[in-house]
Amino acid sequence: MVQIPEKTLSLEAFLKQPETKPASEYIHGQVIQKPMPQGKHSKLQGKLVTTINQSVEDQKIALAFPELRCTFGDRSIVPDIAVLVWSRIPTDETGEIANVFAIPPDWTIEILSPDQSTTKVTANILHCLEHGCQMGWLIDPDEGLLIVYPAGQQPQTLEARDSVLPVPAFAAHLQLTVGKILDWLKL
Repeated sequence: MVQIPEKTLSLEAFLKQPETKPASEYIHGQVIQKPMPQGKHSKLQGKLVTTINQSVEDQKIALAFPELRCTFGDRSIVPDIAVLVWSRIPTDETGEIANVFAIPPDWTIEILSPDQSTTKVTANILHCLEHGCQMGWLIDPDEGLLIVYPAGQQPQTLEARDSVLPVPAFAAHLQLTVGKILDWLKL
């Protein structure tokens, strides 16, 4: 049987298409729609964005964005949480936050959904790290573990509830443990 290659799309053509819900990402010429976030994913995403911003926003150190499209290195991805150092946040001509982010995040956080490919999510984290991201986290709420990807270092798998999670240097005063994050899932 002859395999017919899938039609590829240019990055420019992808960016001209209307946004989808859930978001679609552009990877290697292909458009891949992310799965719809479910309860655990949504809860962790909301708590992490709030917690990170409470520790870095008022001092204008950094800002955490949920579901922010980041286009760089011939990909257009939408990390669950993209954290950018304050001085790198793009602005428009009026000095307000820009709508288009053509840079990688400084810290990318992905929360695995039940039907999501671990390898594709990991590939997006590695892509961010290859383009200057300082750290990536992959949170698997069903397995109760986190994999931390520090730039230029081996990944670390953390499962013990009292494990303190490494964070980028700009967020050094943020202290989170595996247990604290997993406890956010309890009502």
